[in-house]
Amino acid sequence: MLVSELGSLSLEFTRLSQLTGEPKYYDAVQRIADALEKGQNSTKLPGMWPVMIDASKPSFDEDGSFTLGGMSDSLYEYFPKQFLILGGLLTQPKTLYEGFIDVAKKHMFARFYNPKNEPLLVSGDVRVYGTETDVDIHFEARNQHLTCFTGGMVGLGSRIFNRPDDLKVAEELTAGCVWAYDASPHGIAPEIFSLLPCTKNDDCKWDEKAWHAGLIKQHGVSGESEEIKQAHLKTVIADRHLSPGFIAIDDKRYILRPEAIESVFIMYRITGDRKWQEAAWRMFEAIEKVSRTDIAASALLDITVDPKTSMPQKMDSMESFWLAETLKYFYLCFQEFDVVSLDDFVLNTEAHPLRRPGR
Repeated sequence: MLVSELGSLSLEFTRLSQLTGEPKYYDAVQRIADALEKGQNSTKLPGMWPVMIDASKPSFDEDGSFTLGGMSDSLYEYFPKQFLILGGLLTQPKTLYEGFIDVAKKHMFARFYNPKNEPLLVSGDVRVYGTETDVDIHFEARNQHLTCFTGGMVGLGSRIFNRPDDLKVAEELTAGCVWAYDASPHGIAPEIFSLLPCTKNDDCKWDEKAWHAGLIKQHGVSGESEEIKQAHLKTVIADRHLSPGFIAIDDKRYILRPEAIESVFIMYRITGDRKWQEAAWRMFEAIEKVSRTDIAASALLDITVDPKTSMPQKMDSMESFWLAETLKYFYLCFQEFDVVSLDDFVLNTEAHPLRRPGR
């Protein structure tokens, strides 16, 4: 099964026990947490859990795929939130969070090239090959829109677990997703896209030749001469609508996802910096412009099309998270901080506010 299927129950079941006084709900998810803690350092990337697990054993050491994106996301998201809903009385969620976040910072977060040379981070995917004695950790700067929740999670963790240095990491992760919106033709980040990670110990200064080299490697661009190769490269950039900095767009849709604005909202509430509110407004205006219909908002088939010649095709689809999460986060970005205060509420993975006990 997917690790998120097993790991995304804790918050709701814990709150249910708090409200009903019936311990069986909390007992069920606590046994899962104990199994996660026991297996945390026995995976192919110790500290993190793979996408696929065998829950019948349980076993966490068979799959070598790791991500903070889809199929894993809410497992990790819930560690700091579980700590909060329990009033900090149980240290285990903190232990689980701190056991994985430094591994993610080392192997999964990377700076990437961008024309303005901004300090931006992407949370990519990791594949682990080999054996215990001969390990090959392969990183890919492939960003899912789903992964954009990470900045908010790290920001929350930095505050509640007293990790002040992580606040900068949270800002750069969130800013990386905002950049993907701003750099896209219609001001909306695509569902899945790949970036060019900076080389180790590099100052990450924008270099068009490095970007082109990344594109050539990514797309297998070739030619009998340098002139023909460059012509093929220009065709790849034009046909795939790649703005400077992107090396691939693996899924061109925008399906009204909330994760980027979720992190923007959390960063605004944590820092009070108006730049996050300004980013939220740019994002909202861009989405409203192209997704609005007479009766609702529509998912978009391809948000990379040239705005000078066409508008993204509407898909006649509106996921429930548009109302439950995306619009809620946009709304809260422009409310006073005591409206669904993060001091009083924990927002679950579908943005439903759960009141913290005693608040």
